[in-house]
Amino acid sequence: MIREHFEYRQTITTILADDQLHIEAAKAGMIAARTDLESYLCADPFFGTSYSPVPAAAGAPLIVERMADACREADVGPMAAVAAAVAWAGVESMVEAGALFGLIDNGGDIVFVADRPVRVGIYAGDAPISGKYAFVVPQVSGIRGICTSSATVGPSVSFGIADAVVVFSNNPAKADAWATSLCNTILPTAEGLAVPSEADIDAVYAVIGDWTAAWGDLPEIVPAAVRYDMITKGE
Repeated sequence: MIREHFEYRQTITTILADDQLHIEAAKAGMIAARTDLESYLCADPFFGTSYSPVPAAAGAPLIVERMADACREADVGPMAAVAAAVAWAGVESMVEAGALFGLIDNGGDIVFVADRPVRVGIYAGDAPISGKYAFVVPQVSGIRGICTSSATVGPSVSFGIADAVVVFSNNPAKADAWATSLCNTILPTAEGLAVPSEADIDAVYAVIGDWTAAWGDLPEIVPAAVRYDMITKGE
């Protein structure tokens, strides 16, 4: 397997693939999506700054439509879905180039297609569970998203207190948007997770200190030694 760190402007990623051709396809797909988004933001800068949903204009690029749709459902600003939307375009490009396996980690928001099981480490800052466990995601059909939002790790804006909220969906942009939305509101209560019925997601795993909660069809969690040096971050 090839692992390559790739940065383009604010996009900071790790790309996994079996072939260098697929790595290059991922880069091209992400750059093209970012270029479309940046051009759109020149005409509608509010789309890039709002903390509330903003509809896409008629004829908007696909990445904009995906962000707008996801954030309308999750009731957050469009940029809450940008990392997964960019990675989604990259993985689509990998598939078009013939990849059966391809994964892009865009700052903790993971989009992938896999012809084999994939282990995804759980990192939640200083929480006791952090770095000690991983999800075992089975072989999947089609592109999937595993996105994480945190109020205590990383530079993203959050209005909550969670160390990590991880969301699984076959719509990566919605996984990203719902991770932000749930992270903004979740509290460590005995009732656990309250996920709105309209959420187009498969599973959620939340961590706040020593409190954890799960919802939906969550993959198996197994002990693992998560390496901090393999976490995607700026150089």
